[in-house]
Amino acid sequence: MAYQAGGQRPAPRPGPGTSEAQAYLQDYAVLLDAVPFPSLVVDHRWDVLLTNGAFRTLFQGVEPHPTAHPGVNFQRFVLFHPDAAAILGDHEASWCLPMLADHAATAERHPHDPVLHAVRRDIAQDPIMDAAYRQGVPHWLRAVGEKAARHDGSVRPLLHPDPRWGATDCRLVVETASVLEEMECRRLTFVLREAPRATGRDRRARRAAGHLRVVPAAD
Repeated sequence: MAYQAGGQRPAPRPGPGTSEAQAYLQDYAVLLDAVPFPSLVVDHRWDVLLTNGAFRTLFQGVEPHPTAHPGVNFQRFVLFHPDAAAILGDHEASWCLPMLADHAATAERHPHDPVLHAVRRDIAQDPIMDAAYRQGVPHWLRAVGEKAARHDGSVRPLLHPDPRWGATDCRLVVETASVLEEMECRRLTFVLREAPRATGRDRRARRAAGHLRVVPAAD
């Protein structure tokens, strides 16, 4: 699926399953585009099958990238795209650490998946990220608990390009309809919050609790 900042809804990317499943995704794309908040459908590899207009608006300023574009693979975008921190607030603590933990858990469930192996190789090429993956994530999970790594229900900072939102928070809502579950897919929605942002003191406390500074220095 070619990424589009807006306008005509893109056709669903080729995905797993039969023609009936593809027809389901086509209809699901209509439903998704009626959602006012940024929303996307991904498979277990975080390959993006569908996005809606609000999602494309959120990431409209992101530079093209062959593998880490948000409309191609959202996990790679979080971890590797140079523009990620411009949109995903508190990028390392609030987004990278949970995504690294997610990758570790998914790779354990799918030990022979070549796409997941490729992500792991790219992680290994960055010494800081590799240390975070091997040492920092286990330390972080022991410190804050497994629940902190869950995407569903988490509240994370966003820097929205629309000045009506600006620096805000979103709650991630993860849903899996039965047909999506059969395809090992899930839908994520970024529910933008209008509540006031946390104070500077609160943000400093949150960063101290989860920032990558918990990662032991590489040898």
